[in-house]
Amino acid sequence: MNERDYEDDGSEYNDAQNISSSRQQVLSVLDSFIEQILQIRRTLLGVSISSLILAPLAIGLSVFLLRHPSFFVILEIENEFGLILSILLGSVIVISSLWLIAGIRQYRSVGSWNKKYKAYQQDKQELDRKIAAQFVLDRDENKS
Repeated sequence: MNERDYEDDGSEYNDAQNISSSRQQVLSVLDSFIEQILQIRRTLLGVSISSLILAPLAIGLSVFLLRHPSFFVILEIENEFGLILSILLGSVIVISSLWLIAGIRQYRSVGSWNKKYKAYQQDKQELDRKIAAQFVLDRDENKS
Protein backbone atom coordinates (compact mmCIF):
# COMPACT_ATOMS: atom_id res chain seq x y z
CA MET A 1 0.00 0.00 0.00
CA ASN A 2 1.21 3.48 -0.71
CA GLU A 3 0.62 6.76 1.13
CA ARG A 4 -2.39 7.60 -0.99
CA ASP A 5 -4.23 4.47 0.24
CA TYR A 6 -3.64 5.50 3.85
CA GLU A 7 -4.87 9.03 3.14
CA ASP A 8 -8.04 7.70 1.52
CA ASP A 9 -8.70 5.46 4.49
CA GLY A 10 -8.18 8.41 6.82
CA SER A 11 -10.54 10.66 4.87
CA GLU A 12 -13.22 7.98 4.84
CA TYR A 13 -12.77 7.61 8.57
CA ASN A 14 -12.98 11.41 9.00
CA ASP A 15 -16.12 11.52 6.85
CA ALA A 16 -17.68 8.81 8.96
CA GLN A 17 -16.75 10.72 12.13
CA ASN A 18 -18.20 13.95 10.70
CA ILE A 19 -21.45 12.21 9.80
CA SER A 20 -21.62 10.60 13.24
CA SER A 21 -20.88 13.95 14.88
CA SER A 22 -23.55 15.76 12.89
CA ARG A 23 -26.08 13.03 13.74
CA GLN A 24 -25.22 13.41 17.42
CA GLN A 25 -25.71 17.17 17.14
CA VAL A 26 -29.12 16.69 15.51
CA LEU A 27 -30.11 14.26 18.24
CA SER A 28 -28.96 16.62 20.99
CA VAL A 29 -30.91 19.49 19.39
CA LEU A 30 -34.01 17.29 19.26
CA ASP A 31 -33.54 16.27 22.89
CA SER A 32 -33.20 19.91 24.00
CA PHE A 33 -36.30 20.79 21.94
CA ILE A 34 -38.25 18.03 23.68
CA GLU A 35 -37.04 19.31 27.07
CA GLN A 36 -38.29 22.81 26.19
CA ILE A 37 -41.65 21.35 25.18
CA LEU A 38 -41.82 19.57 28.54
CA GLN A 39 -41.25 22.86 30.35
CA ILE A 40 -43.97 24.52 28.28
CA ARG A 41 -46.26 21.56 29.02
CA ARG A 42 -45.74 22.06 32.76
CA THR A 43 -46.62 25.73 32.42
CA LEU A 44 -49.74 24.94 30.39
CA LEU A 45 -50.75 22.35 32.97
CA GLY A 46 -50.44 25.00 35.70
CA VAL A 47 -52.52 27.45 33.69
CA SER A 48 -55.22 24.86 33.00
CA ILE A 49 -55.38 23.83 36.66
CA SER A 50 -55.64 27.46 37.75
CA SER A 51 -58.49 27.98 35.29
CA LEU A 52 -60.24 24.92 36.71
CA ILE A 53 -60.03 26.47 40.18
CA LEU A 54 -60.35 30.22 39.61
CA ALA A 55 -63.00 30.32 36.89
CA PRO A 56 -65.67 28.53 38.95
CA LEU A 57 -64.87 30.81 41.90
CA ALA A 58 -65.33 33.92 39.73
CA ILE A 59 -68.57 32.55 38.27
CA GLY A 60 -69.88 31.63 41.72
CA LEU A 61 -69.03 35.02 43.19
CA SER A 62 -70.65 36.86 40.28
CA VAL A 63 -73.80 34.77 40.48
CA PHE A 64 -73.92 35.32 44.25
CA LEU A 65 -73.66 39.08 43.79
CA LEU A 66 -76.29 39.12 41.05
CA ARG A 67 -78.76 37.11 43.14
CA HIS A 68 -78.14 38.96 46.42
CA PRO A 69 -81.07 41.14 47.56
CA SER A 70 -78.79 44.11 48.20
CA PHE A 71 -77.73 44.07 44.55
CA PHE A 72 -81.22 45.11 43.44
CA VAL A 73 -81.20 47.93 46.00
CA ILE A 74 -77.93 49.21 44.50
CA LEU A 75 -79.47 48.97 41.01
CA GLU A 76 -82.42 51.12 42.12
CA ILE A 77 -80.33 53.70 44.02
CA GLU A 78 -77.39 54.02 41.66
CA ASN A 79 -78.72 53.85 38.11
CA GLU A 80 -75.51 54.29 36.17
CA PHE A 81 -73.26 52.41 38.63
CA GLY A 82 -75.74 49.53 38.86
CA LEU A 83 -75.87 49.21 35.08
CA ILE A 84 -72.07 49.17 34.77
CA LEU A 85 -71.80 46.70 37.65
CA SER A 86 -74.35 44.40 35.99
CA ILE A 87 -72.42 44.52 32.69
CA LEU A 88 -69.12 43.83 34.47
CA LEU A 89 -70.53 40.88 36.41
CA GLY A 90 -72.08 39.47 33.22
CA SER A 91 -68.72 39.86 31.48
CA VAL A 92 -66.96 38.07 34.34
CA ILE A 93 -69.41 35.16 34.01
CA VAL A 94 -68.96 34.91 30.23
CA ILE A 95 -65.16 35.25 30.27
CA SER A 96 -64.78 32.85 33.20
CA SER A 97 -66.97 30.29 31.42
CA LEU A 98 -64.79 30.54 28.32
CA TRP A 99 -61.67 30.28 30.49
CA LEU A 100 -63.07 27.20 32.22
CA ILE A 101 -63.83 25.52 28.88
CA ALA A 102 -60.37 26.38 27.56
CA GLY A 103 -58.79 25.04 30.76
CA ILE A 104 -60.64 21.74 30.46
CA ARG A 105 -59.62 21.36 26.82
CA GLN A 106 -56.01 22.24 27.59
CA TYR A 107 -55.89 19.81 30.51
CA ARG A 108 -57.15 17.02 28.26
CA SER A 109 -54.70 17.81 25.46
CA VAL A 110 -51.75 17.99 27.86
CA GLY A 111 -52.82 14.65 29.32
CA SER A 112 -52.94 12.99 25.90
CA TRP A 113 -49.59 14.55 24.95
CA ASN A 114 -48.12 13.18 28.17
CA LYS A 115 -49.27 9.65 27.24
CA LYS A 116 -47.77 9.99 23.76
CA TYR A 117 -44.49 11.29 25.21
CA LYS A 118 -44.23 8.36 27.61
CA ALA A 119 -44.81 5.96 24.69
CA TYR A 120 -42.11 7.83 22.73
CA GLN A 121 -39.66 7.49 25.60
CA GLN A 122 -40.32 3.76 25.90
CA ASP A 123 -39.89 3.28 22.14
CA LYS A 124 -36.67 5.30 22.22
CA GLN A 125 -35.24 3.26 25.10
CA GLU A 126 -36.14 0.01 23.37
CA LEU A 127 -34.57 1.18 20.12
CA ASP A 128 -31.43 2.30 21.99
CA ARG A 129 -31.17 -1.14 23.60
CA LYS A 130 -31.55 -2.85 20.21
CA ILE A 131 -28.91 -0.63 18.63
CA ALA A 132 -26.54 -1.13 21.55
CA ALA A 133 -27.04 -4.90 21.40
CA GLN A 134 -26.45 -4.93 17.64
CA PHE A 135 -23.38 -2.70 17.98
CA VAL A 136 -21.89 -5.01 20.60
CA LEU A 137 -22.55 -8.01 18.35
CA ASP A 138 -20.96 -6.24 15.38
CA ARG A 139 -17.88 -5.42 17.46
CA ASP A 140 -17.58 -9.01 18.64
CA GLU A 141 -17.81 -10.26 15.02
CA ASN A 142 -15.08 -7.85 13.91
CA LYS A 143 -12.73 -9.09 16.64
CA SER A 144 -13.06 -12.71 15.46
